[in-house]
Amino acid sequence: MKERRIIVFDTTLRDGEQSPGVSLSESEKLEIAIQLARLGVDVIEAGFPVASKGELEAVKRIAKEVKGPVIAALARASEEDINAAAEALSPAERKRIHTFIATSDIHMQYKLKKSRDEVIEMTREAVSYARKFTDDVEFSAEDATRSDPDFLCKVFEVAIDAGATTINIPDTVGYALPHEYGELVRTVMNKVPNIDRAVVSVHCHDDLGMAVANSIAGIIAGASQVECTINGIGERAGNASLEEIVAIIYCRQKVLNCYTSINTELISRTSNLVSILTGMPVQPNKAVVGANAFKHESGIHQHGMLSNPLTYSILDPKLFGVTEEVIVLGKHSGRHALEMRLQKLGYELNKGQLDQVFKRFKELAEKKREVTDMDLAALVSDVLHTAPEIYQLDYMHVVSGKGTVPSATVRIQFGDEILLATGTGVGPIDALYKTIDKLITIPHRLVDFSVRSVGPGTDAVAEVFVRIADEEGNLFGGYGISTDTIEAAAKAYMHALNKLAHSKAQQKSKPNQLAVGSCAGA
Repeated sequence: MKERRIIVFDTTLRDGEQSPGVSLSESEKLEIAIQLARLGVDVIEAGFPVASKGELEAVKRIAKEVKGPVIAALARASEEDINAAAEALSPAERKRIHTFIATSDIHMQYKLKKSRDEVIEMTREAVSYARKFTDDVEFSAEDATRSDPDFLCKVFEVAIDAGATTINIPDTVGYALPHEYGELVRTVMNKVPNIDRAVVSVHCHDDLGMAVANSIAGIIAGASQVECTINGIGERAGNASLEEIVAIIYCRQKVLNCYTSINTELISRTSNLVSILTGMPVQPNKAVVGANAFKHESGIHQHGMLSNPLTYSILDPKLFGVTEEVIVLGKHSGRHALEMRLQKLGYELNKGQLDQVFKRFKELAEKKREVTDMDLAALVSDVLHTAPEIYQLDYMHVVSGKGTVPSATVRIQFGDEILLATGTGVGPIDALYKTIDKLITIPHRLVDFSVRSVGPGTDAVAEVFVRIADEEGNLFGGYGISTDTIEAAAKAYMHALNKLAHSKAQQKSKPNQLAVGSCAGA
C-alpha cells in the first residue's frame, strides 16, 4: 500500500493562543507564523478574525507576508464571522475558511438552542456562503465525540454537498478514548456517502491526556489531516502536540505507513520560540522538546547508550534540532564561527541582529568558560524579543542575606527623565519588583513568575519568564536571561512592563476595539 502524506494543520495561533494567560501581539503572531512556514506545516490557522479588529489585522498581515502554507481563519456558522474571515484572508496566495457548528445534543440544546434540522440548515448555509470567497473550505462539527454518530454523518454529508473540501472531527472536550475515536473516524469514512470528495481531519484536546493518542488513532483509521499545536498549548489542558505527533509518525513510519513534510530539525527551535513568546515554559519531561527528553541519568541506561544508542533512545535528538554541542569560547572566538553555528541551529538573523548577538556572546564569554547551544538559543531569543524600551533599566543594586532585610535601589531612564527609588521586600526579587513599581506606575499586577537554568553548573544562564496583567485583564509576557538570576528577573519584568507601556501608548493613538470574546471553536 502506498504511503499517505499526512497534512499538518497547525492551530498554535488560534487554538493555542486561547491558552489561559497567553496574549500575542501582531508582530509576535507573525514571527511564529514565519517560523511555522519554515518548519513545513501545510496549513496555518492564523486566528479568529471576528473577535476584534486587532485579531483581523493580525490574520491579514500573516496572510499577506507568509508564503507557502495555506492560511486559514476560523469562523462560526454565520455570515458576519465568514465575512471577517474572508476580509482577513484576502491577501493570501492560498487561503481556507474554517467554519464550524456544534453537533452534540448538549451543545445544541444549551448553547445554540437549535434543533437538529436547524443545525443542518446552518451548516449548509455557512459552507455555501464560505465557498463564495474560496474553494478551500473546512467544516468542523464541534463536540463531535459526544454527538450522535448518525446525525454527525448526516451533517458531514450536507457540508460536503455544500462545498466543504475538508471535514474535521473534533474531540473538543478531550472525552474520547483512542479506540472510540478511531471507531468514530471509521464510521464517518464508511457511512458518509460523499466522503471521497473531502479530506478527513482530526482535532483532539488533552483533557484526559489522550490528545496525541487519539490523533494517531484517527490517522490509523484513515484520516489524512491532523490538527495540532506547538508544545501542545491550547485551552484548558491543551491540544495535541505537533512535535509528538510528528515524532511518532517519523519513528513508526513503517507501521503507520504515512509521513509528514515537517522539517524535524527545526522542531526544537520552533518550540523554544513559542515558549518564549507565549511565556509558557516547556516542562522538563515533555516528550521530544523537554529539557530531559534525551537525557539519561541511570547508570544502566548510560552504559547501554555508550554501547549502542538504540538501547535506550528510539529517536536521534539531532534529527529534532536538539544538540549538546559546545562552542569553546576565548578571546579569539570569531563572528563567522558564531554565524555558522547559529545557521546550523536554524536561526536566520540579519546583520543588525547578528551584531547584537555577537556582542552578547562576547559578554557571556567573559563570565562562562564554555557557551553551549542552549546558551546561544537563549541569547538569540533575548535579542530578538526585546520590547520598545520606553523605560530603560539604567542601574540596580540589590542587597540580601541571612539576618538582613532585602532591599533594592533602582534607576530607570524614562525619556529625558532619570527616575530613582529604593525599597524593601520579603526577598531580593520581591524588593526589586516593588521598587520598580514605585517608578513605573502604570496599573498592573504580577500574574506569573518562573525561573529555570539553561544548562548545568553554577555559572549557568538563568532564564526568567513573567506575566503581568493590566486593569482590563490583558496579559503581557516578559523574558530575560543572565548568568545573574536577579538581573534576569529584572530584565523579564522590564520587558513585560515595556510591552504594557507600548500597548497603552498605541491605544491612545487608535480608537478602542471591542472583542467579541474567546471562541472555543473546534
